[in-house]
Amino acid sequence: MAGTGNPAPRQPRPPGQRPLPPGSPGSPQRKPPQVLMIKKDEPAPSGDAAAPQAPVPPQASAVAPQPSRGPAAPVRATVPAPAAGPDGDDDLFDMGSLQGMTMADLLGPESKERRQGGRPGGGGAGAPADARPAAGRTVDDFDFDEEAFLAALDENEPVGTTGEVVSGVVIGLESDGVYVDIGGKAPGFMPKKECGLGVITNLKERFPRGLQVEVLVTREQNADGMVTISARALALRQSWEKVRQLEKDGKVVQVKVNGFNRGGVTCDLEGLRGFIPRSQLHEGENHEALVGKTLGAAFLEVNPETRKLVLSEKKAASAARFSELEVGQLVEGHVASVKPYGFFVDLGGVSGLLHHSSITGGSMRDLREVFDQGDAVKALITAIDPSRGRIALNTALLEGQPGELLIEKEKVMAEAADRANRARSLLRQQEQAAG
Repeated sequence: MAGTGNPAPRQPRPPGQRPLPPGSPGSPQRKPPQVLMIKKDEPAPSGDAAAPQAPVPPQASAVAPQPSRGPAAPVRATVPAPAAGPDGDDDLFDMGSLQGMTMADLLGPESKERRQGGRPGGGGAGAPADARPAAGRTVDDFDFDEEAFLAALDENEPVGTTGEVVSGVVIGLESDGVYVDIGGKAPGFMPKKECGLGVITNLKERFPRGLQVEVLVTREQNADGMVTISARALALRQSWEKVRQLEKDGKVVQVKVNGFNRGGVTCDLEGLRGFIPRSQLHEGENHEALVGKTLGAAFLEVNPETRKLVLSEKKAASAARFSELEVGQLVEGHVASVKPYGFFVDLGGVSGLLHHSSITGGSMRDLREVFDQGDAVKALITAIDPSRGRIALNTALLEGQPGELLIEKEKVMAEAADRANRARSLLRQQEQAAG
């Protein structure tokens, strides 16, 4: 009923009025939607072609409203076909000229430059062309000072590595140490206990401002650029180097005894603490009485890694005696012991070996046929090795004829000095032949 707002009941559609499915015979043909392409900045054609073309009417759809009352045949929605020109759509929109083109080609070069305006190195949107960097430039095209660069590296290079010896100037003192300018971005600090060997009671007198010092770096720089340095460590290193050279040369040193213990006595040498065992002392039974005395000592062991310095008073006497001996010298001593291979002869602080092959040129059945323990012996030195404490002796060179010692030993010993001169000439000839 009218005015009630209720729609009329839907009447069934006659079969003849039902819409046909698309593509079936008798159904209307629909054209695909067309795309309107607008060309930008296209020059207007001349002549008759300059006439403006008629605008293409927009596609529209019109659906007829159905009556609200009474049965009526439904009206189908129809889409009017666009009015095509006499040349068709391809000619109207020039679709053939768009084949193979990309979006960048459609936007044109100006849009490419506009997109590059926000990239690094692409210049701003309004930047002039000559303000943009030229392509293909290398580092050589820019200003570069190699000397200034290397100088900057040197200024920032850390000063002082562990174990390095550096020189500096005292610039400040504190109660616990000394500040030394060693050329770094911060001064080096030397603790009071590292200021030298022994005990230092007055730092101000020992290290006045402006004093040139040479120190050893014991710890590299911290976060503030400060390094830890030591004059004591450098002095110890130099002392060990000097002591090792003295040992190598076989020198005898003078040391002062400053203490004792059950095993021996202690002494000071070049700022190092040395030790002399009781067995290496001439007065080992009363070693406590040696405190304060100066002794001559030779080296038994020098080891900087373990800080071990062992000396010997007895070896010092031997070293002093070795310094008085040389090859070809005639020496006199006493047989200290008899061994199957020869005699050990005491030469006054050192012992020499008279080997059985060097006693006589004759044939011996027993060594005691020539010498016995306690006998006086005169012999020539044929070899000497101070580092090993060895001396080689020879009496056969004193014989006028082989085996003379077996018959006239007293005569040979009495004429030993004269016979030694002849023997030295023989030794020189043997050395030249061997050399």
